[in-house]
Amino acid sequence: MEPRLTEISANQALLYLGYKGGGIPEDVDAAIARCSRVILDTARPRAVYKLFPWDPDRPLRGTEFTPGGRDIRKLLRESHHVILFGATLGSEIEQLLRRAQVRDMADAVVLDCCASAAIENVCDNLCTDLQAELDGYLTDRFSPGYGDFPFAQQPEFCRVLDMSRRIGVNLTPGGLMIPQKSVTALMGVADRPQPMRFRGCAYCSQFETCVYRREGASCGRV
Repeated sequence: MEPRLTEISANQALLYLGYKGGGIPEDVDAAIARCSRVILDTARPRAVYKLFPWDPDRPLRGTEFTPGGRDIRKLLRESHHVILFGATLGSEIEQLLRRAQVRDMADAVVLDCCASAAIENVCDNLCTDLQAELDGYLTDRFSPGYGDFPFAQQPEFCRVLDMSRRIGVNLTPGGLMIPQKSVTALMGVADRPQPMRFRGCAYCSQFETCVYRREGASCGRV
């Protein structure tokens, strides 16, 4: 299954920039559009995933890895399988961001936010493609460091997927992924539709005019 980068949400990029509504300045809008085009042209997304039977009391089949925390058990309580996946925009984006940081920090910030929105799009598309192939319904995705899923399990998570060899993602001694615009997450597969979390303001049609956002809040409905 080939990973797909199909679009970069301007609303999501604005959220990463700390935008709180009230009209988008033309220069910011233009910078996001320009940086989005650069990211779309430069990114070479890669992804890897594995499907395992799910038993909360046993390590994943063929491994010694058991995802930790109560939140994972809650997420997967109706699941019979679990998918582990990793995705990245590739080393090309890492190099692009580093060059921008030397040349123009303001430009680098916008590029970074657009790249963050881009990896979310890759993950969303991967979930959509997996759902189309599976006999079942996906849960929401959940990453090491979310809730009480220990971030300390990131190295083991990456080893299970063999991410260094398969998609070129490595870890720093502190567990951060290189290239930085990379994601690891797991999802359950259940026999009926599963509840999804609040997706955020970037998906709302009222993003630009929302009175809640002007106050730094959210209606929590999306």
